[in-house]
Parts: sequence; C-alpha cells; structure tokens
Amino acid sequence: MTAVAELDPPVEAAKRKTGKPYVESRRRLGTGSRVGLGVAVLWFSLLVLIPLAVVVGTAAAGGAGQFLAALTNAQTLNAIGLTVVVSLAVTAINVVSGTIIAWVLVRDRFWGRSLLNVVIDIPFALPTIVAGLVLLSLYGNNSPLGINIANTRWAVALAIAFVTLPFVVRAVQPVLEELDVDVEEAAACLGAGPFATFGRIVLPSLAPAITSGAALSFARGISEYGSMVLLSGNLPNRTEVVSVRVLTHIENGDLASAAALATGMLVIAAAVIVALDVLRRTVARRDS
Repeated sequence: MTAVAELDPPVEAAKRKTGKPYVESRRRLGTGSRVGLGVAVLWFSLLVLIPLAVVVGTAAAGGAGQFLAALTNAQTLNAIGLTVVVSLAVTAINVVSGTIIAWVLVRDRFWGRSLLNVVIDIPFALPTIVAGLVLLSLYGNNSPLGINIANTRWAVALAIAFVTLPFVVRAVQPVLEELDVDVEEAAACLGAGPFATFGRIVLPSLAPAITSGAALSFARGISEYGSMVLLSGNLPNRTEVVSVRVLTHIENGDLASAAALATGMLVIAAAVIVALDVLRRTVARRDS
C-alpha cells in the first residue's frame, strides 16, 4: 500500500480528501463530462447541423435533375469558378504573407510594432460593407492613389484578401511565440543556413497552424459578400461571386437553386479543408 501511495500520490490524496475511492470520483467527473458533451452537441446542432441539414434538404427536395440544373447553369458556373479560383489564389498569398507578418511581429522589435499588431485585427472588427466602402474609396473611380480596379476581378481578389489575411497571421503567431529559439541557434552553430533552419526546424512546427489558417482563410473567402457589393460591381459572368448569386436566387424566390448552390459550395469548402488537413498530417508524419 505504501508503494502505491508513493507511486501515485494524487490517488491517495483524492481518497483522503473525499473519503471515497478514487474510481467513484472519476465516475462523477465522467458523468459531468457527458453532460457537457451533450450540451455542446445540442448547441452545435442548433447553430450549425440543423440549419445545414435544412439547406441540404431544400436543395434535394427538387430531385437530382433540378439540383444539377441549378449548379450547371453557365452564369452559376462562372460565379463558382471565379470565387473558388480567386479564394485559392488569395489563400496561397495569405500563407506566405501572413507567415511573414507573424514572424515580424514575434521576432522583430521596431517602432510601431504594437500598432501593427492592432491593425491586423481591423478586418475582423470592421463590417464588410464598411470594408467595401473603404476599398472603393481607395481603389475606385476617385482613387487618391490613381488606382481604379472597381468592377474588375482584381477587385474581387482585393476584397477577399482584405478580409482573410488576419486568419493566417493569428493562427501562426501564437505557435511562433512558443517555439524554442535555442533549437534554431543550435542549428546555426552546426552550420545550417537560415533557409535550411527555417525549412527543417521552424516550418514543420508551424505547418499545423499554417494549414488551419489557410482553411479558415479559404472558407471565409468563398463566403464573402459585403465588400463585393460595392467593389466588384456584381457583373454577371465577369465579377459576380457565389454569395451574390445565392442572394439573386433568393430575391427571385428560387430557394431551391439558392440551396443547391449553397450545398455545392459547402462540398467544395469541405473538400479543401480535408485536403489541407491531409497535408498537415503528412507534414507531421515526416517531422516525426
């Protein structure tokens, strides 16, 4: 008994404190965990699962023919293609620029660093319609910079980039803050260059955070609406994105087509997120 107490003092402490076997304490904790899990699942179902099920059910109500017709419409395909391609391109840019910004915020010390750290979060707090107004003022017809990209596909990319950049920065920054700099210094002492050190030591540790930020960035990009209304012009077959196309269906009373398009984008988003997760797991296995 003494050996057990020495090897596992928390168990004996729990017995002395409660006067009951430790197994019963664990059972009570397990019951509480199940209640918490039930509440979490219920709340998640009310907010996410049930609404998604209703959307998918509405899309499937008209049958496969109506579902495919809604998705294969030429204008709809153009909107899907523009939204997905631009969101993927912007996500790739965010992965690079967001990681660099996070690195600068964590590793460098310069005047205005605290201000930059606050400014990064502005797209989170700024209503997207206001973001569209700001971007239109800077890059519209009366641009003080002399740059007019309103009603072009460049405007779509700019709007998506504006609202999605913080996701990668905020995903990478806390992980970077926890990295041990001594390991990098040891690699440098052993002759590793800066690129080799980053690629073999830093990047594998950042990979999960980068892929998580990329997934959030892409999901946010394909759903952007507010800034598009003012900046892109919503020109059919040119600058119209999926969110605007869905709203057009709703305004026309075609809920089935709107639900079909929403379901299609849900599948695309899920596929990209799963692909990024597979990439993260592959990098983790190689690192181990």
